[in-house]
Amino acid sequence: MLAACGMQRCHQEALKKNRVMLAKQLVLNVLVEHMVEKDIITTEMVEMIQAKSGSFDRNVEFLNLLPKRGPNAFSAFCEALRETKQQHLEAMILKTMSNLSHEIARLEHCHESDLPYPVSESCNSKRPRWLEPIEHSLDNGDGPSIPPVKYCTPEFYHNHQHLAYKLTSEPRGLALILSNVRFSSEKDLEYRAGGDVDCASLEMLFRHLGYRVTVCHDQTAQEMQNALERFSKLRDHRDVDSCIIALLSHGVEGGVYGSDGKLLQLQEAFRLFDNANCPNLQNKPKMFFIQACRGDELDRGVDQRDGKGWSDSPGCEESDANKEESLKLRLPTCSDMICGYACLKGTAAMRNTKRGSWYVEALTSVFAEDSRHTHVADMLVKVNRQIKQREGYAPGTEFHRCKEMSEYCSTLCRDLYLFPGYLPGK
Repeated sequence: MLAACGMQRCHQEALKKNRVMLAKQLVLNVLVEHMVEKDIITTEMVEMIQAKSGSFDRNVEFLNLLPKRGPNAFSAFCEALRETKQQHLEAMILKTMSNLSHEIARLEHCHESDLPYPVSESCNSKRPRWLEPIEHSLDNGDGPSIPPVKYCTPEFYHNHQHLAYKLTSEPRGLALILSNVRFSSEKDLEYRAGGDVDCASLEMLFRHLGYRVTVCHDQTAQEMQNALERFSKLRDHRDVDSCIIALLSHGVEGGVYGSDGKLLQLQEAFRLFDNANCPNLQNKPKMFFIQACRGDELDRGVDQRDGKGWSDSPGCEESDANKEESLKLRLPTCSDMICGYACLKGTAAMRNTKRGSWYVEALTSVFAEDSRHTHVADMLVKVNRQIKQREGYAPGTEFHRCKEMSEYCSTLCRDLYLFPGYLPGK
């Protein structure tokens, strides 16, 4: 079992597969000082590393220590590589993570079978395990590795920046991911097989978009609340142009579960980042992504009236009638926020035990491809379109042709382009 204090398994695997190259090429003398500043290693550990003879042996000693230094050690190491002009090594590691992403769930999940199961993010786990069928998704495979983020051109930036939020800081902003996959044994919440895939995918996406990412694993509801409060009060928000919060867990309408089975209320999370409570982010865009159920009803879908393939007709989206009411219930009185939900109110979100959730898979694919020339609201519409076209395949069970529909709500006041890769004056 992966403990909350340990490095995520996918990060360990990425370091392991690049171990020889890192041992040969890593320039450690300045990098270790950055790691001390980030509270990843101690001065005593530096002395132990430096006691080794030769750069190769010192690098090996450092690489032996790194996976044992907590869940933030990997992201701190990547930052230190950038800060010491060793970006080529970071790129090598991240490329390995991309290639490994669709394999992570097989390394971590607790099912006896190697077959991918579709499960919901609902807290209702009374459904017999033998009813959880194999998912046959529309792309008919294990899914592509996470694509690299495509950068916008200077011409695009200059043609669109006048109507958009300012988003040119380096980093673009701070990002926080709270990912719960294991829950207290006395609570009726199942292990979220595939949840680690989602976490790794989002961490890589946010980093490639230029964000400084912090990840917390398997937190109780109170620990999640504390992490959000600390994050909202960071002074570094003053010097950046945006922020991202992603919550990945089981859930119900209006809340997500901590690892102890207690609920974190989403309204409270939103409140921490409103204009009154987070002045350092006033007039700056704040993005929330919620991968959790908002009920336990399966969306069984309806037959299209003309029976001809997929339709983009608004008439097929029966939830539109309630969208205005939901917006009023979900968002606090604030501005410059956009929140993407994996599913509609009252329904379950679907997750493949090997590939991760339908929503995060679509989100990472769309943002990597289109953030160079599309603003966030339009990208979330494209995510909706991809989710709308996906369905489960499990004849004879309640999951056969099950559907999901994502949505978003927004109080943004300008276009939110992420302008990936663009840095003024560089």
